[in-house]
Amino acid sequence: MAPLSPLQARPTADDDLARVETALRAAAVTGDEFLTEVTSHLIPAGGKRLRPAFVIASALALNPQGAAPTAVTDEMVCGGVAVELVHLGSLYHDDVMDDAQTRRGIEAVNYRWGNLKAILAGDFLLAKASELAASLGTEVATLLAATIGRLCEGQVRELQLIYDTSRTEDQYFLAIGGKTAELYATSCRIGGLVAGVDSATLECLSAFGLAYGMAFQIVDDLLDLVASDEQLGKPSGNDLREGVYTLPVIRMLANGHPVGDLLGQPLDDAQRDEARAVVAAGSEIATSVETALSYVSQALDTLAPFDATAGVVGLRAAASNLLGVLPPVTTGNPTADFS
Repeated sequence: MAPLSPLQARPTADDDLARVETALRAAAVTGDEFLTEVTSHLIPAGGKRLRPAFVIASALALNPQGAAPTAVTDEMVCGGVAVELVHLGSLYHDDVMDDAQTRRGIEAVNYRWGNLKAILAGDFLLAKASELAASLGTEVATLLAATIGRLCEGQVRELQLIYDTSRTEDQYFLAIGGKTAELYATSCRIGGLVAGVDSATLECLSAFGLAYGMAFQIVDDLLDLVASDEQLGKPSGNDLREGVYTLPVIRMLANGHPVGDLLGQPLDDAQRDEARAVVAAGSEIATSVETALSYVSQALDTLAPFDATAGVVGLRAAASNLLGVLPPVTTGNPTADFS
């Protein structure tokens, strides 16, 4: 799998993320031992920690005088932990909505302790994220609060169209923009804010994160169709089972493909596997890869004005490598060159 962390260009990347990990574990500690066990459950299971890495890489892009800072500050780590807590809290809530049994190769929180405890633990993580954001100033706090709202909006847009075979591409893009891309944009913007960059740089970093987040979610949706359970760390084909019709499925349905005869209703395991195999074999996988590539290109274009600082080099590499997580059979594109 291609490396996706935008800190890969820094020799101290492991140390930087270790600081995030330590602070993340500390942030999940509560005054109640049982609640701490629940809120901390997914942290040891890992995760790519991409959003904190984007905070740090964006903060290291440049400072207001144009010189690249080299040290990761406590404020950068704090911002990274805040956005990761939002991500973790959203996973707790997502697993309740999906009735998930596993997450990152271990029992999902809702499966182990029940939906009510999972929801409350997710709420705590979101509250803790807001508390950390407030410690970084009013602008960061306001930004993160608004982002949590947009995340909820995106999720509701998706839930309103469960099992809806008439879901459009525009509806899909609005949903993933809210539920995924906005948090990447916010991660990059918080990095810029804690580093004190100028407003033009702040807008470029935010635009990069938004475009990257759109590509990331399309790739994630493709993986649900073409990757194995082991590769995903959760059951594959879950979107089809749950009636969440993603980009290649939407395009198949719009073209009148017979797979539509299977969809529009809950699927058992055999039906899910049949539908997944049909979609994975369709040309819409390749066209969806092309759409993801277009967002990667947009992301890279926003960084064109920047000097090649370690932060910028890392951001560019993370975007360029994004399509590398897909199995080779889906990514053939001889015209794509992000070097």
